[in-house]
Amino acid sequence: MASGLFALFDDVAALVRLSAASLDDIGAAAGRAGVKAAGVVVDDAAVTPRYVQGLEPKRELSIIWRIAKGSIRNKLLIILPAILLLSQFLPFLLTPILMVGGAYLCYEGAEKLWEKVSGHHPEETAAAEDTTTDPAEHEKTVVSGAVRTDFILSAEIMVIALNEVDTEPFLSRAIILVVVAVLITALVYGVVGLIVKMDDAGVALAAKPSKGVAALGRGLVKAMPVVLSTLATVGVAAMLWVGGHILLVGAEELGWTWPYDLVHHVEVAVHDATGGLGGVLGWLTNTALSAVVGVVVGAVVVAVLHLVPKRGGKAAAH
Repeated sequence: MASGLFALFDDVAALVRLSAASLDDIGAAAGRAGVKAAGVVVDDAAVTPRYVQGLEPKRELSIIWRIAKGSIRNKLLIILPAILLLSQFLPFLLTPILMVGGAYLCYEGAEKLWEKVSGHHPEETAAAEDTTTDPAEHEKTVVSGAVRTDFILSAEIMVIALNEVDTEPFLSRAIILVVVAVLITALVYGVVGLIVKMDDAGVALAAKPSKGVAALGRGLVKAMPVVLSTLATVGVAAMLWVGGHILLVGAEELGWTWPYDLVHHVEVAVHDATGGLGGVLGWLTNTALSAVVGVVVGAVVVAVLHLVPKRGGKAAAH
């Protein structure tokens, strides 16, 4: 999916260069911004299909469309103006805000790991306890919950993107962020639409008289759980890597340089020791160490949010 994102930004670069010579670097800048936001994009695409599980198949695309419209409103009408004003008048706050977003990514990734290990899934429990009988009201609740979650993820995407283009002129920044917002929203919800309809398409193909087409349909149905599981796993890994990397780079920019210096030193050592594969292995080393940072920070936040309240409740009971 990341390669598709990069290709989209390449197309945007070509169109922008044709339409405005003074903004030649906008496409490339949007591409850089989109790449850095890829971890959140994967998570967004992994989270959203859960909201339509258990609903009538004929309503799935309609609900995804409503969530997508809420997402683009979040990005363009609320988040974009806020961060543009922030970057123009209070730019020194961008790094701390970005680090807060990075810590949230680490928390999200670590919490998903904890849920997998502990077997406790709050979302599934909440869904099982939902006794709403009015389908329209239930859909409204689903869409509202998805748009609220999307707001957090969208804010992270936009701040990460802004951090990559904060040296651009104000107008260029605005255009780049609009491009990122529109394309990422289209990418995420386009992919989500394909994912949630994959099993329906498979069922339809499986009923065809052609053995080859029927086999393809059965394969699609069987592949659906694998696709969702893989997407969820990649999403967790991406959140931990991107979140950890944001914290390392942010700490360096704020003057606490030794954590990133250590990671960079190990990366360079691996690069120099592995010859022709040095570039790839060096990058993988940086990514792995960033993910370790993400796991550690996320685990601390999960412990504080989950264990401390429980201990406080027990103490109050005694």
